Amino acid sequence: MTQLKTQMTTRPTRMRYIIALLLFITVVINYMDRANLSIAMPALSQEFDLTTGQQGLLLSAFGWTYAAMQLPGGWLVDRVRPRVLYASCLVLWSLATLFMGISGGFIALIILRLLVGGFEAPAYPINNKVATAWFPERERGRVIAFYTSGQFIGLALLTPVLSWLQTVLTWHWVFILTGVVGIIWASIWWFVYREPRDKSGVNQPEIDLIASGGGLVDIESGATKETKPKLKWSDVKVVLSRRKLWGIYLGQFCLTSTLWFFLTWFPTYLVDYRGMDYIESGFMASLPFIAALVGVLLSGWVSDLMVKKGLSLGTARKLPIIIGLAMTVFMLGANYTDSTALVIVFMSIAFFGNGFASITWSLVSALAPERLLGLTGGMFNFIGNLSSIATPIVIGFLVTDIDFAPAFIYMAAITIVGVLSYVFLVGKVERVEE
Repeated sequence: MTQLKTQMTTRPTRMRYIIALLLFITVVINYMDRANLSIAMPALSQEFDLTTGQQGLLLSAFGWTYAAMQLPGGWLVDRVRPRVLYASCLVLWSLATLFMGISGGFIALIILRLLVGGFEAPAYPINNKVATAWFPERERGRVIAFYTSGQFIGLALLTPVLSWLQTVLTWHWVFILTGVVGIIWASIWWFVYREPRDKSGVNQPEIDLIASGGGLVDIESGATKETKPKLKWSDVKVVLSRRKLWGIYLGQFCLTSTLWFFLTWFPTYLVDYRGMDYIESGFMASLPFIAALVGVLLSGWVSDLMVKKGLSLGTARKLPIIIGLAMTVFMLGANYTDSTALVIVFMSIAFFGNGFASITWSLVSALAPERLLGLTGGMFNFIGNLSSIATPIVIGFLVTDIDFAPAFIYMAAITIVGVLSYVFLVGKVERVEE
């Protein structure tokens, strides 16, 4: 009996998996609050008599502040503990979402949507910091893939739920209820999340397992004004002057360009260029998101398996990203077929590749200077999310009323640039020195 108790105390606990679940649910809520406006837009625009130009401006509001606040958000991540910062951001963006449901006009909606984008900006840098603190390197790809899959679940599965909610109630309640959910989850995060050494239920063997595997369990230790000075331009220069970091920045821009194509132009392509009705196009548009969900879950498992089998960290992290980006080229197949079924197959393969490549945050963990992890993550997310502005605009200029083919050529070209950036700019995966 004594021997059994000794084995139980020396065996690492698994509290880090609870932390992974917290991250996953937070990402689902994050993307639920991004998708709610597009669902409510038809009814909302009718009530406020919005022109198509006003609708476009309102839909783009999130992306402007989300991108602009990445660097300030990354700076905050380096200085405020995840428990406090994530709970605060959740409450603030959820309140802005809730007030959209009781807003009385277009200007108020614009302002509130800008606030949602700004307050969500630190979310992924926080996710990355939590994963870096709580997981050894050999598990990090899998956990990043797991919580990242929440974005595809949020887009593919919760969209019908929110649409049903709008039908049963009104568009106002889409924002009110999603806002309330976020506020409730903020309180749960506050009460449940702690750093590895402060979390009840974690034993020393688990902390040792994380630390010996490259997890930064003490990343928040000694978090004082002396150890966390104000942001200096020299810090910004570091994260902007390293070739390896520019490799992942550019690669992320290329990767997220595919995501924003599916979020913006894909439904229009199905309706206006493939002649589908809205119900049919809604179902068809969900299939690539499901494929992406499978891809993101598979990528983490494959990447960590390669680490376990003894392959280098660079190979294990970069190969799924490069293969996934290359699969996006299958979009070009839509230019050479009249079959709607084949179009959906090509798009599903392309978006599966996008999901398979989505462990890019694991390279932020592996490459970023330890002291500037949050700032590097903010820059990575800032440059990557510039695609939310560039992709819809560039495609809008390229396509005509009868020809969508240039859009797929553009997307294929962007993908190839992403592959080249990981091959030639990132090179060997090793932490960048200041």
